[in-house]
Amino acid sequence: MELFWYGHSCFRITERGMCSVVIDPFDHRVVGYFSHKIKTDIVAVSHDAPGHNFINATKGATHFINGPGEYEIGGVFITAVQTNGKGKKQVDSTRNTLYLFDYDGLTVAHLGDLKQVPTQSELEALGAVNIVLLPIGGGTGLNAAKAAEVVSQLDPNIIIPMHFHTEDSPLELDTLDKFIKEMGLQPIEPIQSLKISKSVLPSESKVVVLNYQMG
Repeated sequence: MELFWYGHSCFRITERGMCSVVIDPFDHRVVGYFSHKIKTDIVAVSHDAPGHNFINATKGATHFINGPGEYEIGGVFITAVQTNGKGKKQVDSTRNTLYLFDYDGLTVAHLGDLKQVPTQSELEALGAVNIVLLPIGGGTGLNAAKAAEVVSQLDPNIIIPMHFHTEDSPLELDTLDKFIKEMGLQPIEPIQSLKISKSVLPSESKVVVLNYQMG
């Protein structure tokens, strides 16, 4: 499996012989970064906002998912769980879908714009998580402290931060450094992509930082 980050909350997951997935493609005119046409078989959207639902940033997709349910597409098992934050009154803009992508037993969870630590039922619905794509920058998503709490609950093998401030985005979010300090870690050198298989997953949770794709 290989994971690529395109900035904000947008990732592409690929695995030989199985469908590729792009999650939360964005409108670069709103969130910054770069204009893309990302080739994929499946597009998954966590919620209805231009930073997360801009399917024009993808090409070739034959399947589109934007809500809860269980799906099997091209050998990929997908579990989608809806969260609505907290409060008596909810509006559509607060709805968020968590995704778990199961590639032959290697699982990747994308938490979208999750605002609160997941409930026990939401965690149970996701199941075991090997890799979590985790919002950390606050704003409409988890801040660093809540993100660290989610890590302790999910106990994933690999944590990949997303939805934080960078020099190529005008959005007012916290920086990566805040989360790294919250986790008690030293600065981490970014890599271009993550190539991983189930047989080489770290036994203890590890934070991996990706560079966003520019071309």
